[in-house]
Amino acid sequence: MANCLRMPMASPLCCSSKRRGIGVTNCAKIPMAPLNPKDPFLSRLASLPDTLLNRPKNSDTPPILDVFDSPTLMATPAQVERSVSYNEHRPRRPPPDLPSLLLHGRIVYIGMPLVPAVTELIVAELMYLQWMDPKEPIYLYINSTGTTRDDGETVGMDTEGFAIYDAMMQLKNGIHTVAVGAAIGHACLLLSAGSKGKRFMMPHAKAMIQQPRVPSSGLMPASDVLIRAKEVIINRDILVKLLAKHTGNSEETVANVMKRPFYMDSTRAKEFGVIDKILWHGQEKIMADAAPPEEWDKNAGIKVLDAM
Repeated sequence: MANCLRMPMASPLCCSSKRRGIGVTNCAKIPMAPLNPKDPFLSRLASLPDTLLNRPKNSDTPPILDVFDSPTLMATPAQVERSVSYNEHRPRRPPPDLPSLLLHGRIVYIGMPLVPAVTELIVAELMYLQWMDPKEPIYLYINSTGTTRDDGETVGMDTEGFAIYDAMMQLKNGIHTVAVGAAIGHACLLLSAGSKGKRFMMPHAKAMIQQPRVPSSGLMPASDVLIRAKEVIINRDILVKLLAKHTGNSEETVANVMKRPFYMDSTRAKEFGVIDKILWHGQEKIMADAAPPEEWDKNAGIKVLDAM
């Protein structure tokens, strides 16, 4: 059959007629196009041996399909067609969620109390950003009540705050911390643990440090309650040491102000050493250009008596 394909006027009917004893004149009456020697497909087909063309009837491969070097090429046009976008205004893939967009800008936002699910996400994001680029800074925005709610009820263990703190300390990146809204308890510790000179606070945000609280004991035995109380005392001492380290105050000073909830606005937090700057556009320039009170009184002609 391969020899038959090389003939210009040959056809499969002609070859089958010879086997039946029919004359060649019958084959000449069937018009066939001449073989183009430059056609790669026909040249490939004509060069195949008869063993490949005379395939068994029970073959699993469709006929003529194995003339290609790779049968999987048949699926290529369909795959290309599926990847074409017919509407340029339609997104090619679903848009990412908001935390992913912030993460793309190297922004980590803590907007909830420090419960295990939040800690897991924050630590994972910090590790991912360091893996992406260990030199670029990370921007940590904080609006959290720490391991307690605003009313003081405990919602998470103190280890949640310490876990994020330890992750921050292990990073090679510089961390810019920004307080937005509130930074209470362990969240205030995270705010003060940013890179020196890169700890910021919004003008109307609040910071507060307080002693850790004993979780709800329920129906625990007295011995178990005592064990938990001792653990809370240990966590309090650790919190005092870390706050003293990052704020520049002595441990005695921090311990004294932590006896009761110690609230700080942006100005007071800067004075206490929790932050370095207040993020108020143009405020620093205005305050620098403002004259001191004594000069205002002098320019106004007001004299201050020593007796008063």
